[in-house]
Amino acid sequence: MASNVARYKTDVWSDWCPGCGDFGIVAAMQKAFAELDLDPAQTVVVSGIGCSSKTPHFIHANGVHTLHGRAIPFATGIKLANPRLTVVVNGGDGDLLGIGAGHFVAVGRRNVDITVILHNNQVYGLTKGQASPTLRRWEQVKSLPRPNIQDAVNPIALAIASGYTFVARGYALWVDHLKELIKAAIRHKGTALIDVLQPCVTYNNLYTADFYKGRLYKLEEEPGWDPIVHEPSIDEIDEKVARAWEKALEWGQRIPVGVFYVNPHVETYEERIAKLNPLYQEKPIALQEIEENGTPAISREDFIKLFNKYIVEVDRR
Repeated sequence: MASNVARYKTDVWSDWCPGCGDFGIVAAMQKAFAELDLDPAQTVVVSGIGCSSKTPHFIHANGVHTLHGRAIPFATGIKLANPRLTVVVNGGDGDLLGIGAGHFVAVGRRNVDITVILHNNQVYGLTKGQASPTLRRWEQVKSLPRPNIQDAVNPIALAIASGYTFVARGYALWVDHLKELIKAAIRHKGTALIDVLQPCVTYNNLYTADFYKGRLYKLEEEPGWDPIVHEPSIDEIDEKVARAWEKALEWGQRIPVGVFYVNPHVETYEERIAKLNPLYQEKPIALQEIEENGTPAISREDFIKLFNKYIVEVDRR
């Protein structure tokens, strides 16, 4: 297995702070990709801007490092252009729930078959520790001159309300547990969120590894816990949503991690498009040849020549 995991590692040096929770997230992703035996050529890791958004540099697969808050629409476009790809978004709480909040909600409404991994450390780590949308009111991390006066966004509750059909929370330092959540999210058909509690060792002196130690518990170990909608009835959906919502609001001496809600019965956006265009699944946009009178309009050599300055290659020597 070790050699298989190595298949998804790059030689790019990481400049994250020593002890950063992002290392655990990347390790969990590499393990999950290895155990799923994903084809790197058919896998795309998309990110925005921030510490977490450097993730595509460290995963040997197709990587797209996009604009601040825009990773989800980029990923949506990639998936709709070629639904055969496995598409995984990585972004911080500031990236995805601040400037990117509208896109975070919209993708849930559509149920596009992508996985969103939210690196949640309650601060804007790359820009020196300002309060992110997930820092609670009246809390003061060490970079703030005064306590935060805004209410926090709850990623789990917002995802459920927005229509995500797979909603989970992991912990960056529980790598193997997080790995299993990532595998389940990728296997799920529809929009999946994993909210990852990720200690920022440099700027967040409140939510540290010591804080989480002893508070975290696994939902799957709770007696009778079953987050899956087995029958697409209103009654069962309402019951599972209500239980997930209750757990989403739990924070303090006990903090749940694991799978909160799964509804496999909702059509994906790709399936909805296929109802309007029967050829969509058979020959999606990215796999169509660009032709002119039966002849490709541009040769491969000319394409490379035309777009060469935009092609980025990592030196793996």
